[in-house]
Amino acid sequence: MSTIGSPAGHTSQFTRNRENLLSLLKAIRQREDRVREGGGARAIERHHARGKLTARERVTRLIDPGTDFLEVGLLTASDMYEEYGGAPSAGVVVAVGKIHGRDTVIVANDATVKAGAWFPMSLKKNLRAQEIALENRLPIIYLVDSAGVFLPLQGEIFADKDHFGRIFRNNAVLSSKGIVQIAAIMGPCVAGGAYLPIMSDEALIVEGTGSVFLAGAHLVKAAIGEEIDNERLGGAAVHSEVSGVTDYKVADDNACLEKIRDIVSKIGSVPPAPFNRIATRPPAFPVEEIAGLIPSDRAKPYDMYEVLARLVDGSEFDEYKAGYGKTLITGYARIDGWAVGIVANQRAVVRTSKGEMQVGGVIYSDSADKAARFIMNCNQKLIPLVFLQDVTGFMVGSRAEHGWIINDGAKMVNAVANSVVP
Repeated sequence: MSTIGSPAGHTSQFTRNRENLLSLLKAIRQREDRVREGGGARAIERHHARGKLTARERVTRLIDPGTDFLEVGLLTASDMYEEYGGAPSAGVVVAVGKIHGRDTVIVANDATVKAGAWFPMSLKKNLRAQEIALENRLPIIYLVDSAGVFLPLQGEIFADKDHFGRIFRNNAVLSSKGIVQIAAIMGPCVAGGAYLPIMSDEALIVEGTGSVFLAGAHLVKAAIGEEIDNERLGGAAVHSEVSGVTDYKVADDNACLEKIRDIVSKIGSVPPAPFNRIATRPPAFPVEEIAGLIPSDRAKPYDMYEVLARLVDGSEFDEYKAGYGKTLITGYARIDGWAVGIVANQRAVVRTSKGEMQVGGVIYSDSADKAARFIMNCNQKLIPLVFLQDVTGFMVGSRAEHGWIINDGAKMVNAVANSVVP
């Protein structure tokens, strides 16, 4: 492999770039911190008063001590549903964390946001979590605490094949493929949502706070005139001792999370991913310098090789078709020891072998053709793909159209769509 990159040289422009990007990152981090507050301090206080942990507290206590979880879709539903008071993170936390050293997908309803009600975007997050579990063959754990569908928006939740019913279809597909699903009923679990824990492989319920039923006490009275409270209708004792719907009755949130950890600890091992990995090495140049390499004026060009040099192990890069289709960089490298194929837009202006200038950040026929071939090669060799995307689109104009840009672009789309590697 060849070593790429050069010392950054901390010029005034580098400093301005870095300050601009760090300022943007600070604003994003502040926004993330606000979202993590869920329904706000008063809602969290009421939640704690019921003896319940918040969604992120549950995830933190479920994963291995001293480890962090990767939250997926933290900013989902930002600035949406404002007419209803908002729905931070769509009212559901999706995380990937380690339990007894095993990577696991965790889906936790945030009951501080509209009592954990399902918004249309909550549905999308749940489907995405199941997709991640399915594609990576990871156990998935549902920490259920939801009042059910957010009724003012129910017309956007049930109607389509990729709406609510898809979750139950995914429950069945995950089980059929031997991917473990565990559900903990840690609060209300109402109506259609009641099927999710029961279609999982094992279900737990927390005494005093957990309940599951197709219709709550008020609806039962309205429908058939029966007088009953929610605990006698579908509480922990009923479903653990009478109906047999749940498999484990636990005293509180902490006992529930410990029981889940115990169940996960006994899951059999699966074959490791068939991808190549060696000991990791840091890049030859400081990762922090990337912030100074990206122009504050995003219309200006920059050299993607310098970014790659601060991303890949040892700053070593084995380039594929280096002299062809130069507005896309393709090649093999390692990130954290993993062998990866990189497809990156070159934002610098490049010169072809014929001496013609090509605009950086634009996909031409030759670069699309190169990318398609490289992506197929990575699939043949079981090498995961990493895309660094900063692109204005495909080249336009008569010359591009006459040169089969649509055909070459279609080949690239086809190669990505049929990829079998991450």
